[in-house]
Amino acid sequence: MPGLFTIPLSGLKEGQHTFYFEINNKFFDLFEGSEIEESELVAKVEVEKCSTHCDIIIAITGKVKICCDRCLDMFYHSIACENRLLVKPGKDRNDIDPDILTLAANEHELDLQQHFYEYIYLALPIQRIHPEDKNGESTCDPVMLRKLREHLVTKEKKYDARWNELKKLLNDN
Repeated sequence: MPGLFTIPLSGLKEGQHTFYFEINNKFFDLFEGSEIEESELVAKVEVEKCSTHCDIIIAITGKVKICCDRCLDMFYHSIACENRLLVKPGKDRNDIDPDILTLAANEHELDLQQHFYEYIYLALPIQRIHPEDKNGESTCDPVMLRKLREHLVTKEKKYDARWNELKKLLNDN
């Protein structure tokens, strides 16, 4: 029985084929420890089947709900990514190269679930914070921002005169 995120490779004729997959909250429930709580994503998979390989372009667009690193509030972040995957037949399955997948001769379909998951996470920014509004102001939780400012530690730099004597040594050489 084919999975929700699989494409049949053996039954495809040579040429161009397009598949669409909806990626919603249930998708991320399949992955333990996923940071994404909600999503409204669509994956468009364009397959160019040739006699020797399949060239696959995966474009994922939509939005995901993630936690802000600054204020810890949840917010929606837009996703738009495009990735290419080359699938070729071989003796054994090999996925060492993330962009080239070798399928064993007895595999007739390609499950894209793990690829979708990885592409979505790679499309997320390293620092996940609320976007600024049209005035350039943070849209983070103002109560949390106020608390952060209260706990901000500032150190006053005091000038140490001993550095002057050390600088003289450098100038003498």
